[in-house]
Amino acid sequence: MAPSALQITPAHARRFHDDGYFVIESALAPAALETLRSECRRLVAERDAEMIRLGVDTLDLCHRGRRYFLHAYATSPAVRQFLFSDLMAGIAQAVLGDNIYLFNEQYVIKTAERGMSFGWHQDSGFIPYPHTPYLTCWIPLDDVTESNGTMHLLPYSRAGTRDVVEHHRDHETNDMIGYMGQDPGDPLAAPAGSIVALSSTVFHRTGANTSGHPRRVYIAQYTAEPLLSQDRSQPRHLAEPLLTAGRRPRAAHDQPPGRPPHASAPLPEPYLDTAATGANVNVSSNAQRRSTPGDSRSRLHGCLSSQSPQLVSRGGPPRGSRESRTT
Repeated sequence: MAPSALQITPAHARRFHDDGYFVIESALAPAALETLRSECRRLVAERDAEMIRLGVDTLDLCHRGRRYFLHAYATSPAVRQFLFSDLMAGIAQAVLGDNIYLFNEQYVIKTAERGMSFGWHQDSGFIPYPHTPYLTCWIPLDDVTESNGTMHLLPYSRAGTRDVVEHHRDHETNDMIGYMGQDPGDPLAAPAGSIVALSSTVFHRTGANTSGHPRRVYIAQYTAEPLLSQDRSQPRHLAEPLLTAGRRPRAAHDQPPGRPPHASAPLPEPYLDTAATGANVNVSSNAQRRSTPGDSRSRLHGCLSSQSPQLVSRGGPPRGSRESRTT
């Protein structure tokens, strides 16, 4: 049975505060897990057919037969229903508070014996200007182990920082890298349908899939306020309300997706949970990626200082990609 919001315990909050993440094993009901898997199969088949039609093996960030980054929100009512489910609302509310917006979503697939690795990064490191940290929910659709390219996480205490550091592009893999230390991180071993809830400021990486089976993951990301473009003229990606003052708005997943609400509309003040802590999303270019962790008494996702330096702009994401990350 999928956990209710009441099963997000104080222990989860402490883990999020101390390490930047927590894990709920076997969180998805079997029907929800199968829905995400079936939509994944559909999207991979459609992308393969498109690449064959175009006579290419690479399209956007997808490598045919190797690695796929695919969005479902625009084409899948079933996935939209999952994104706005009580399960996801409960997890997001426990971390972010009573105002929740869907920010981004994607499938990440590493195929059998060929899936590529992805280097150390923070999700917030892909946004080249100051912003409030957000929540990533990493949901394996297959049992994950080191052999099939699971996630490795670097707790705050060992990363030496809760802030976002400047990331640099690896010219061989085209990945953005933010940590160059020797700590291998903690590998995650979890059954399919588990949920890893992590802050966008936590360092993580994934290995190559050396198993004989694909490793499929679905990722949902939520914010406590609309995350806007750098000029604040519009949402950076999605800005669909999941909770407003702790209450559900209209059933967004029942409506056909359209352009996200324009940023000129009044924006709610960010709700910051005082039960846990995060840190300001400031940029550190320290070569060792080390800084003093945030005050443990501060709120979960502290507001950005107006004096925060900005990350170096690296241009927009590839066409159609909505900034793929968290592999």
